[in-house]
Amino acid sequence: MSTVTERSFKYLDERLGTASLARTALRKVFPDHWSFLLGEIALFALVVLIFTGVFLTFFYTPSVQEVVYDGPYAPLQGEHVTAAYDSVMRISFEVRAGLLMRQTHHWAALVFVAAIVIHLCRVFFTGAFRRPREVNWLVGVGLLFLALGEGFTGYSLPDDLLSGIGLRIFYAVTLAIPIIGTWTTYLLFGGEFPAPDIISRLFVFHVMLLPALLLALVGVHIAILVLQKHTQFPGHGRSERNVVGKRLWPEQTFKSVSLLLFTTAILALLGGLAQINPVWQYGPFEPFDVTSPAQPDWYIGFLDGALRLGPPWDLNLFGFTISEVFWPAVLFPAIAFGILTVWPWIERRFTKDRAEHHLLDRPRDTPVRTGIGAAGLMVFFIMFLEGGNDIFGVLLNVSVETITRILQWGLLIAPIVTYLVTYWICKGLSRTRLRPAEINAGVRLSRTADGGYETVSLEPVSTDGEREPTPAGPAH
Repeated sequence: MSTVTERSFKYLDERLGTASLARTALRKVFPDHWSFLLGEIALFALVVLIFTGVFLTFFYTPSVQEVVYDGPYAPLQGEHVTAAYDSVMRISFEVRAGLLMRQTHHWAALVFVAAIVIHLCRVFFTGAFRRPREVNWLVGVGLLFLALGEGFTGYSLPDDLLSGIGLRIFYAVTLAIPIIGTWTTYLLFGGEFPAPDIISRLFVFHVMLLPALLLALVGVHIAILVLQKHTQFPGHGRSERNVVGKRLWPEQTFKSVSLLLFTTAILALLGGLAQINPVWQYGPFEPFDVTSPAQPDWYIGFLDGALRLGPPWDLNLFGFTISEVFWPAVLFPAIAFGILTVWPWIERRFTKDRAEHHLLDRPRDTPVRTGIGAAGLMVFFIMFLEGGNDIFGVLLNVSVETITRILQWGLLIAPIVTYLVTYWICKGLSRTRLRPAEINAGVRLSRTADGGYETVSLEPVSTDGEREPTPAGPAH
């Protein structure tokens, strides 16, 4: 068997040069820092999503055809529901391990988007988007958009009351786009809400179009990462010309496999123990019913809050109506995500910095960028809080209008205060010249050829396989 394997590898190597490619790939060095694992968590959550999603596809019916529910859930027996909702109920109550798979899939989606957002924040605050990595920044932002779209389309497929309310809001938002809103809404929904074709079209987006684009961008993202030198934080032995860390094989491989197993285990544990999206409690979607409280998944919460915070401004321009939905749900996301997309060029325009950077910034050393990022996060956080104003009203025994008014003022004041406080903290930390504590990797004893012992440093190796040289002290 080993002879056949060796001949197979030799055959491929002689024709494709696979040995040299594999040798180069396996010797690639990855920096040893926890923050670089955020992207891997997103990738591994995507793996869980694919496997659980394939399982769910076997049993899901993307149809709004009306059927009579006759499953084991007694409160709904005899009720008229859509085939989509009926199949989700069957997955939850009748398919073996169906509820576990469905809830694991949902939790994996939440973790997937969260890991992408935190990963993008790490890239932003450390300046990892600077030249020559602007293209990978665009790919990362594109992955965020696709993850949001994939999450929303999957969230809407059960056709329960909560997801139906979300679709109704999405219908209004799409309709609010000036000039092209009507045609775009008809293209997506196939008619007036509730349109009969929306579930089947969302299913195509969720299982075919968006996953294909998502996997393609993941491939591009990883390819660029392999082709370019990996960024690293400044430290002993690290420079713009090397990478200090662990090789892909075996250290980084075993670390990544361990993280894959750990991520899968946590998601399976959440799917088995933490209830999420209990569609049997919400009931089937009815256009004339609305449930309260009603909150979407966390990554769409800012948009729900923006709609609740938005001003009641209606305009008529050149025969087109600009509704009050346009300002918070169309214009704000377009501006916010537009700035996020072109940020590398905005920063380059003001800093005049066109040099290549392979060493990362510490957030404290770039107070303006850190302050702007913190202020932007505060804007989204306030909108996220407003998305739950009805829940806060019940918990605090305060009217919803009062909470909305407080958060409207907070949306104007809090980002400015956040920027100033963050800027002041960063400048103060920079003046102190304090740095995070560096842990010495230590040494190990090694037996020499003449029977003696010597100490060998355990500091990470550079890309050429050699240990980083210690700078020589001044001559005496």
